[in-house]
Amino acid sequence: MKKCIILANGKPPRKQVIDYLFNKGYTTLICADGGANSAHRMNLIPDYIIGDLDSITKSTYNYFKTKSKIIKISRQNDTDVEKSLKLAIVKGYDEAMLIAVTGNRLDHTFCNLGIVLKYYNKIRTKIIAENSVLTPLSKNNIIKSMPGEIISLYGFNRKTKITTVGLKYPLKKDSLPFGEKESTSNVSTNYEIKINVEGGIIFLIRDFNFLKNNDLF
Repeated sequence: MKKCIILANGKPPRKQVIDYLFNKGYTTLICADGGANSAHRMNLIPDYIIGDLDSITKSTYNYFKTKSKIIKISRQNDTDVEKSLKLAIVKGYDEAMLIAVTGNRLDHTFCNLGIVLKYYNKIRTKIIAENSVLTPLSKNNIIKSMPGEIISLYGFNRKTKITTVGLKYPLKKDSLPFGEKESTSNVSTNYEIKINVEGGIIFLIRDFNFLKNNDLF
């Protein structure tokens, strides 16, 4: 599986997180415009920098102009993160890990959560934010876990039905319409969790350090 990291212009993670992803087979770093500033501070060399380039500083641009492929796209009908995802799709990546896509701007955070859904059928997209890992799920899923792991599930409408096996509070063809019902801080009871999703997509949120420390990532 061909995997890349997309570093946006929100609150960046610690460099150790990116190094961990490189060790897990994420071979390419794509910076969405101002994400290149964070890459510069962390002494990382992006393979690509893409966007309308209104956020990258002049010093960062000059530093990377002979080291990275810089692509300026001025159109405003998609965000710099979307431009990055479209590049990943064109380059044949199967999975993209979005980082620094949350921060001070709640509107940007909502937009980037929506992008995960928008491009679900084109590229497998996950998010690491603070100490959480977000994964979109549909259809049948078998997930490695450990008893006691905190598992949270979020749906969006009534037509999406969720059935789980291996959770303390099981779901049986239940829907989780956003703003009405959720499965926050559920608990794994097994080394394997089965999650069946009919008629849509849901978000699975897990603890990054738990996954890393138990070799579940």
